[in-house]
Amino acid sequence: MAGLPNATFIGFTGTPVDKTAYGKGTFKTFGGEDGKGYLHKYSIAESIEDGTTLPLYYNIAPNEMLVPHEIMEKEFLALAETEGISDLEELNKILDRAVNLKNFLKGKKRISKAARHVADHYRKNVEPLGYKAFLVAVDREACALYKKELDKILPPEYSDVVYTKNNEKDTKLMREYWLEEKEERQIRKNFTKAAEHPKILIVTEKLLTGFDAPILYAMYLDKPMRDHTLLQAIARVNRPYENEAAEMVKPHGFVLDFVGIFDKLEKALAFDSDEVNAIVKDLALLKQLFKAKMESKAPEYLRIVTARFDDKDVDNLIEHFRDKGVRKEFFKEYKEIEMLYEIISPDAFLRPFIDDYTTLSSIYAVVQNAYAKRVYVDRAFQKKTNELVQKHIGATIAETSPEFFAIDKATIETIKSRHEGDATKVINLVKAIQNTAEKNSDDPFLIALAERAKAVRDSYEDRQTTTADALADLLKEIERNEKRQKEQQAKGLDSLSYFVLTKLTEEKISNAESVANNIRAAFVQFPNWRRSEGELRELRKKVTFALVAEEDDIEKITSTVESLFALLQKGGS
Repeated sequence: MAGLPNATFIGFTGTPVDKTAYGKGTFKTFGGEDGKGYLHKYSIAESIEDGTTLPLYYNIAPNEMLVPHEIMEKEFLALAETEGISDLEELNKILDRAVNLKNFLKGKKRISKAARHVADHYRKNVEPLGYKAFLVAVDREACALYKKELDKILPPEYSDVVYTKNNEKDTKLMREYWLEEKEERQIRKNFTKAAEHPKILIVTEKLLTGFDAPILYAMYLDKPMRDHTLLQAIARVNRPYENEAAEMVKPHGFVLDFVGIFDKLEKALAFDSDEVNAIVKDLALLKQLFKAKMESKAPEYLRIVTARFDDKDVDNLIEHFRDKGVRKEFFKEYKEIEMLYEIISPDAFLRPFIDDYTTLSSIYAVVQNAYAKRVYVDRAFQKKTNELVQKHIGATIAETSPEFFAIDKATIETIKSRHEGDATKVINLVKAIQNTAEKNSDDPFLIALAERAKAVRDSYEDRQTTTADALADLLKEIERNEKRQKEQQAKGLDSLSYFVLTKLTEEKISNAESVANNIRAAFVQFPNWRRSEGELRELRKKVTFALVAEEDDIEKITSTVESLFALLQKGGS
């Protein structure tokens, strides 16, 4: 550097610091003096946009638990040596000298109160979402103290302490929570799994860097940190996590600050302000967003229904949301509002919105149940909303869920006699036909009926068919199926045999009844044809040979075989 005083030095770092007490920030040594000095930058904001990391939100614990401002300034924030520190061991040495700060953080009453706050917050806010948490204590003794207090409130298996042993300095209480290497490995492994304990890990240094557990959602921060050490620690909770089976998609990471460091965020993170704003945001922003959406987006949907939420309301909803684009927009808006509710709940802030939110959820349930492509709808709501729905509007949703009718001669009269609107009848009939076809998947006529019902529904949703015409078409289909069943019974044939005979007759195959019997025998010979590629090949050969025995037209034979199997393979086994 002395020999090349005018040289430009290029550095590569994940955490550039642009100001320190010594005036030797990253850009004083590396890069140019113009602008920000970056040659190239992949920012945290960009990584969030790309989905490689998640946004972070924070909240501050109640004032009585926060470190007094004068102690925090004097023993930590104002110290020159704390700026730009990137090593946890160095941080711990500085904190060891902060006597008043440590005494306050480890005060018996405060630890008890903070532990109760952690347990309460975890039970109400984090556990219902299915995620896990870190409790970061100021030192190893504080970890042990927290574990002792948490065990009074939560089941002992909920939490574990992970720290390094120190035979010379560890007290009896600290030794109580020592872990053998094998045991620690198992705990770390279990922590990454949703269904396993522990749910909360109490740490101070170990696992704050390098430990990757995407299921980690919340961090209870009770250790003064800043710059690199703070960024590395809170980055534990910003890993994306998806669990399709449990319908979990982690929305962001969350930090509950028991120290008060986030009150001085610009000072605690010595990076450029754009990066600081991208790293963490106050949870109050999500409350503002929820309020804005409930006031600007929800009313247009709430106006569709009355306070009673009766049959007419359900019919109006089904009619209003016929258009797929309208439904898609509503589902998108609702799911955004629901996620905000899940994050914020059970905060008292939500009280003025509960009635409207429960009505909105009821609307979503009706529309989702009506237009879901599958007959049986999976759990529609996230966990906290589901609890709210069951408590406040469970009966309403039960009353408005589509009813499955048996597709028989009594169905038409039953449908006509009901008081519900035509739109509801259309949706319920389609569901009933689909349900009957699923339960009787070996009946090709019902599979074909379900295909035709789907076509009616698609035409109805695209507004190519009126509600009255769609209902009339479905009722005609049921009458047609009823007529088919009577003819089938008169001939004494099962569904497959009658279907094959009907198809052969339509195709004008010679000696249709004889060919149909041979084809039926082939199906009996290969009962596992739906699950076995080998049996399917042999079955198709047999069916083809049965047709070849009576027909010379190869194109006609091929077409008949293809159309037979095209419909038969849509059924289940």
